[in-house]
Amino acid sequence: MPGDPVRALVETVYRNESRRILATLIRLLGDFDLAEEALHEAFFVAVERWQRDGVPDNPRAWLVSTGRFKAIDGLRRRARFAAAQPALVAQLEELEDNDWSTDDVEDDRLRLIFTCCHPALAADAQVPLTLREVCDLTTEEIARAFLSAPATIAQRIVRAKAKIRDAKIPYQVPSMGELPERLDSVLRVIYLVFNEGYSASGGSELTREDLTREAIRLGRLLMELLPEPEVMGLLALMLLNESRRLARTSASGELIVLDEQDRSLWNAELMAEGCGLVERALSTRGFGPYCLQAAISAVHAEASSAQETDWPQIVGLYDVLLRAVPSPVIELNRAAALARRDGPLAGLLLIEGILARGDLLDYHLAHSARAEFCRQLGRTEEARAAYRRALELTRQAPERRFIERRLSELA
Repeated sequence: MPGDPVRALVETVYRNESRRILATLIRLLGDFDLAEEALHEAFFVAVERWQRDGVPDNPRAWLVSTGRFKAIDGLRRRARFAAAQPALVAQLEELEDNDWSTDDVEDDRLRLIFTCCHPALAADAQVPLTLREVCDLTTEEIARAFLSAPATIAQRIVRAKAKIRDAKIPYQVPSMGELPERLDSVLRVIYLVFNEGYSASGGSELTREDLTREAIRLGRLLMELLPEPEVMGLLALMLLNESRRLARTSASGELIVLDEQDRSLWNAELMAEGCGLVERALSTRGFGPYCLQAAISAVHAEASSAQETDWPQIVGLYDVLLRAVPSPVIELNRAAALARRDGPLAGLLLIEGILARGDLLDYHLAHSARAEFCRQLGRTEEARAAYRRALELTRQAPERRFIERRLSELA
């Protein structure tokens, strides 16, 4: 059909650029809901106009301008029936007269992240709001990441949006003096975005390259702004993990565990950059949890095979990390490393202790790790039961197929 290539292009631009465009519209319009409405109107108009007039040289700028003008027109129409609207219309008309640079668009997502992580917002709402608005994760995906109900997450997001609007929280990167107190939340957001891309919480694919790429881009942008050790550590951690992406799945999309990966597929350039950042961060002696996690990834990167991995060093790094950030997930990761150093029984005992406390009962990787250690120890029935529980909790297709293969091997 005539016009289908243009429609396909619009869909591609939406997938790749819509969140950047939304971030700019939120800054220009000062309202989440108005910006989202303007975004969708702009893409709707693009399908017709680009077929008729051709694709503009800068589609992103065209969509921002179209969305902004659509919002202004809509507010003018509403102003005829509501006395409260003229002031906002006047503000938007002033914006319409002002020039705005397309160079600003690159920074708008970082501005929006800092807005979503503003200290005036409830702590439990900052990250869900950012993941929803900046990264386009669904409420269901965010709920899975937080082990919460989607309705609970949705309520937090709605309340946070209202707070930003009512308190007139500015859409801007804070001053250098304000940055340190805001940094922890921003780092956490970027890391959660990366994690969702590195191992998707559900769906048919193991990874979402769009999210890992965006998280790394934001990490680089943040490091230009604030080259602190933990910013270096987070960027290093993401680069080192991303360097293994191509080796983590087979040509048919099947999951390949770390020990079985073809290390020649690891991206040497990303590994070198990540290891260099780890060295820089650790040399400052002001490092924290992200640097320690990056150091663990660097030990893996430096090993030519799984057998040559320095597991005692990794266990030692996890010991330091646990003291800095007590967490059952970190305990689980340490248990996996300990099993490589001291044998599967050592790892199994730690995992059973975590589960006995009531931690990670709904976390599929805990049950999957327990199953693996039971399998190695010849405790077949326990391994089957643990794998079945992991399968019940897993929503990602490649992980489900991997567990099903393990179960079939134990049949």
